[in-house]
Amino acid sequence: MPPAEPHQRPPRPGADGPVARVRFVLLRPRNGGNLGAAARALKNFGLSAWAWVAPSPALDLAEARKLAVHAGDVLESAARRDSLAQAVADCAWVVGTSSRAVPGRRRLAPRDAAEEAVRRAASGTVAVVFGDERSGLTNAEVQRCHALSSVPTADAQPSINLAQAVLLYAYEVRLAALAAEPPPRAPRAQPASDAELERLQGALADLLRRGGFLVHPDRHAVRDLMTPLIRSGLSRKEARLWMAALARVARSLRGA
Repeated sequence: MPPAEPHQRPPRPGADGPVARVRFVLLRPRNGGNLGAAARALKNFGLSAWAWVAPSPALDLAEARKLAVHAGDVLESAARRDSLAQAVADCAWVVGTSSRAVPGRRRLAPRDAAEEAVRRAASGTVAVVFGDERSGLTNAEVQRCHALSSVPTADAQPSINLAQAVLLYAYEVRLAALAAEPPPRAPRAQPASDAELERLQGALADLLRRGGFLVHPDRHAVRDLMTPLIRSGLSRKEARLWMAALARVARSLRGA
């Protein structure tokens, strides 16, 4: 399968930021194609932390590699665990993907679950748990989760393929991570050098002297006038503009 057509991408959240602590946990995966497609989906959205719990012995990894287009590194990096307890032992928050309503368990939309996962990942590892392709999460696994999340599908076709579910939640986690990052700083203009500021001060003093503002050789007034300009962090371009303006006014005074 050829790779998707390239397109303009938003900035990538830092690999060492909260997304690095959002772990996708797949329980009892049995379809190699789903794992390959899931690996590709994770890499699409800048994620790489995931674990397979008790994968089927008949798992076809050749099929997984075939579908993990440009994501073989993510596929091979999946942790293998024997139980859900092992996979989430170090997690501060665990959200399970299940449409069941369970007393005492919050039910979150995928976007809300992703936003909370990214927020909690700022201080610890979190897990997004997916049940197996046939029966989903068991009752015991649901009870292990701190919250539940499900996709609001249509009644005519309520179930979602495992790889599709991984892609959907990975997309929402990326959106949440991008929204949580501070906007990039605007590039700072090259600051005026000390020599340029000295020349500007000299030009200002000369103009003020010509205009009759300075009647004594004392230059305290000039320094006081320069102080806010220096404090503002005048750029080289701004200093040159000031110099051009002062020179133009000086020429006008000479011609008066």
